[in-house]
Amino acid sequence: MKRILVVVFESESKAHEGTKILRQLGRDGSITVHAHALVVKNPDGAVIERERDDLGPYGLLMGTALGVLIGALGGPAGVGIGGSIGLATGGAADLYNAIVGEDFIDDVTKALSPNRAAIVAEIEEESTDPVDSRMQAIGGTVFRWELSEVKHTIDEAHIAAIKADLAQMKAEHAQARADRKARLQEKIIRLESRLQTRLQKDKDRREEAARKTRAKVVLLQKKAAATKTQAAAKAKAAEVHIQS
Repeated sequence: MKRILVVVFESESKAHEGTKILRQLGRDGSITVHAHALVVKNPDGAVIERERDDLGPYGLLMGTALGVLIGALGGPAGVGIGGSIGLATGGAADLYNAIVGEDFIDDVTKALSPNRAAIVAEIEEESTDPVDSRMQAIGGTVFRWELSEVKHTIDEAHIAAIKADLAQMKAEHAQARADRKARLQEKIIRLESRLQTRLQKDKDRREEAARKTRAKVVLLQKKAAATKTQAAAKAKAAEVHIQS
């Protein structure tokens, strides 16, 4: 199963140890490692890359789930490559459209407090045990996100879960004694509020995705038209040159 893996450590030295373990797990076939980086959060909140794999220039991660996640971990401070080059994430809208959920980003960001370090990787694994057992043995806290999941599916799952809870609360409310009805009613009100918030958030994201898609189509159409105009102009110039 393809996943984004983040392992947070108390120190950079432990994270380097974890990187060696990750590579060893890849070599012995326990997992497949597609890309990874080691990052450290400075006291000012900036996330600095200390180490990365040898799969190519860091820029190849830009726009990918892994690249967006690394950029997001630094918050407004962003990411420094060797402390000097910033990594732009493109703003919150890009995070919503990435296949890494903001719930996951929030969890990792809370764990990666200043002066801590983390391994960030894109891997494939059949079992979570090899990574978990080795990383936890040296003090690592493991987070995973399945890359097969897409944003709208996650939102729909959250909505379905809230609706299920709401249905259960209403069923219990109908059968409850008077003294319990009031407490259940409070829960029902809170769940209904959560449901409306989630539905609105899902709607907003879908509309934003549709808007960005329309904008991309318009841009591509303009580029195609410009290319066609340039080609026609070159052809005409060539014809005039031949005639002269």
